[in-house]
Order: sequence, then C-alpha cells, then structure tokens
Amino acid sequence: QVQLVESGGGLVQAGGSLRLSCVASGRTFSAYAMGWFRQAPGREREFVAAINWSGGSTNYADSVKGRFTISRDNAKNTVYLQMNSLKPEDTAVYFCAKRRPGTTQVMGVMSYDSWGQGTQVTVSS
Repeated sequence: QVQLVESGGGLVQAGGSLRLSCVASGRTFSAYAMGWFRQAPGREREFVAAINWSGGSTNYADSVKGRFTISRDNAKNTVYLQMNSLKPEDTAVYFCAKRRPGTTQVMGVMSYDSWGQGTQVTVSS
C-alpha cells in the first residue's frame, strides 16, 4: 500500500502562485503514473493533471492548461503541482493519487487506487 502525503496548500490572492508537493512512501514510486485532483464544497472530485512514470508525458484539464504544471522527482518520491495565475474558482481541496497499474484512462477518479488526505487551496478575489 502506497502512502501519499500532500503539502503546500494555503491562502493566496488571485493571480498568485502556489506549489503543491506529494511525497509517496515505498521503493517503487518511479513505476507509477500519478495524478492531481481537486474537490470544491458541494462538487464532485475532478481531474486536474496527470504525469506518467518518467515525467515524459503529462495531461491537464482544460481549466488549468497554461497555468498549472505537473512534474515529478523520482529520486525524492515526490510529485509536484505548480499553480500560477490562480483564480478564485481554483479554490478546493487538492489530492494527489497513484494511478492503478495497467489503466490507460487518465482522467477518471476510478483509475486511481491510492489517495492522499488532501491539502486546502483558497484563492481570494
């Protein structure tokens, strides 16, 4: 079982930036594709970004393209989400997740089998 711990959330003004980190336990982190999701109050959890095992392939939700960047450092067992030009509608709890092996569907919640506890991001207008 992989343990995932997110950090880096906080309160920021619109237009500002934050970098989220997610540290994974275990020695096989480099074998996993990873993703970031978010969930705002009263809304379903939604896909934000994904990265393959090597970092050579990434995917983004249309709402964050050009503003957010996902990356990973396999030597540190860490995946990052750099968030720039933040908007109030980016306010949510952000979760990192490990993709289920063999799954090719990148954006679905059910494609991921381990989740962190989440970190709150609040963007004020």
